[in-house]
Amino acid sequence: MGEKMVELMIRTLCTMVMLVLIKMPPANGFYLPGVAPRDFQKGETLEVKVNKITSTKTQLPYDYYFLSYCKPPKIRNSAENLGEVLRGDRIENSVYSFHMREQQSCKVACRVKIDSVSAKNFKEKIDDDYRVNLILDNLPVAVLWLSRDEKPAVYEHGFRVGFKAKFSGMKDQRYFIFNHLKFKVKYHQDPDTDTALVVGFEVTPLSIQHKYTTWDDDNTQLTTCKHGTKTVLQPGIVPQEIESDTEIVFTYDVSFESSDIKWASRWDTYLLMNDDQIHWFSIINSLIIVLFLSGMVAMIMMKTLYREIANYNQLDQDEVHEESGWKLVHADVFRPPNDYSLLCVYVGTGVQVFGMTFVTMIFALLGFLSPSNRGGLMTIMVFLWIFMGLLAGYSSGHLHKMLKGKDWKKTSLKTAFMVPSVLFTTFFMLNALIWGEKSSGAVPFGTMFVIVLLWFGISVPLVFLGSYLGFKTPAKEDPVKTNKIPRPIPLQPWYINPLFAMLFGGILPFGAVFIELFFILTSVWLNQFYYIFGFLFIVFIILLITCAEISIVLCYFQLCNEDYRWWWRSYLTSGASALYLFLYCIFYFCVKLEITKLVSAILYFGYMFIIAYAFFILTGTIGFCACFWFVRKIYSSVKIE
Repeated sequence: MGEKMVELMIRTLCTMVMLVLIKMPPANGFYLPGVAPRDFQKGETLEVKVNKITSTKTQLPYDYYFLSYCKPPKIRNSAENLGEVLRGDRIENSVYSFHMREQQSCKVACRVKIDSVSAKNFKEKIDDDYRVNLILDNLPVAVLWLSRDEKPAVYEHGFRVGFKAKFSGMKDQRYFIFNHLKFKVKYHQDPDTDTALVVGFEVTPLSIQHKYTTWDDDNTQLTTCKHGTKTVLQPGIVPQEIESDTEIVFTYDVSFESSDIKWASRWDTYLLMNDDQIHWFSIINSLIIVLFLSGMVAMIMMKTLYREIANYNQLDQDEVHEESGWKLVHADVFRPPNDYSLLCVYVGTGVQVFGMTFVTMIFALLGFLSPSNRGGLMTIMVFLWIFMGLLAGYSSGHLHKMLKGKDWKKTSLKTAFMVPSVLFTTFFMLNALIWGEKSSGAVPFGTMFVIVLLWFGISVPLVFLGSYLGFKTPAKEDPVKTNKIPRPIPLQPWYINPLFAMLFGGILPFGAVFIELFFILTSVWLNQFYYIFGFLFIVFIILLITCAEISIVLCYFQLCNEDYRWWWRSYLTSGASALYLFLYCIFYFCVKLEITKLVSAILYFGYMFIIAYAFFILTGTIGFCACFWFVRKIYSSVKIE
């Protein structure tokens, strides 16, 4: 099964690479849609777009215009890919408009009179620390925080809706809105032309209770600031409070600053938002320890096995010897396990998860999934999952045949629907909760229908096609014959107990990823960027090696104790690392997150369940495939009388 599976995976990957190469023009560079550099002439219009407002406390994004901000005459949605919709991104046009390298001061955006409902919405979002996200030339806006010591400046993603404060003369805290935005656009000018590239987008939010004598929709003169001068908070100017039936004037300044930053490096500032949390020495040290332990275990195993096999094969055929250990159960080791059809389903789905993960990381290493390609990661994962159904069907169908199964259609049906239905049902229930909160993170009905259509229209037929090909592929004969009557299993020592083996076997694979898991969870739940895909790929390879080695070691101990029921045990041994992953997610929730709402907590644990379940399938399949190869290898290397 292993050779055929690898061959099919290589063919699929080669086909995908060839299609990409065919579409690429020869000797020409190319940019992904939406991330190509754009030259701006002096005075050319720069359109600012708005995205969802987000909070790390609630994890529920909302549309920008859910709050009573200034609205353009017509709201237009930008082109979105599937990943952006699944992420809850809602990118729309705004009233903020700049002109390249032309300063603007105290420009009036609009005035809004908020009612009781709008005031309540603003106050709730301030309580939950919601942040506003704007986009200029595909760059998200950031707030610069300068440190008093020698530490580098810190950039925060987006700016807060407002703040709560208690000034002199106030009995309690009140709510204030950031209604004045001081934008700074950094540009890199081409020395040969008059064009420039946008390389930075910063904002300083302020709260100013603007005053005016008469309102003119075209040219209102504010008494709290003057055109042509920088807005400075002076004595006598008070912040804008949020109260029902209050009129709020929204204004903004724009300044331009020449920068030496190259366009290709403009995202470096945003990728350094992790402060000092990345401790490279700690990560590398942990990986070295995992590699050392795995290598040491592998060497001990190979040395012991080599000596045992050599001793068995050196005995003369006429010499009478007593079989013992793993050689004693050769007539039962390839006996099909209980519920072998279910095992075929999980192995096939695991190959599908592996293919999706591996190819996604390859695309990430090539730069296709950079943070500037918003929604790209989610999009490619969905489509890879769909098309990897071919591998899932082939693997489950071929394993079904090797286990002497007959009804491959039933196994194929389970492969196409069992695990995907669990994931889709969980996702649908979580999406219903998000929809109940009126959050923009809820996937629209049309998108949900598209996902179901991709599932039933592409994935399911590919699974059946793969199962047919896998079942029709000739299966290799087992190295040894299986007796009709199963051999009694002796009383096992305590360390061979399945529960103990699972708990012990899951530690090492989890140890290979738990440090990297911290940064992944931080990027997902604390609204930060994750970009070290090269290091993640190394961790992924180490995870595969660790799962394979720990499963082989425990399988060998099990066979030495004359217990031939290794099929499910090999899957559960490495798959138990998902239990540690979920426990770590609980620890992360209690220590790092500030989620207080019940719905938000349900969303967190619901999505973490999906991730842990997929991790269980992936690691379990790797452990099973390693043991499958190991068992066939050792029993084909000895002379069976």
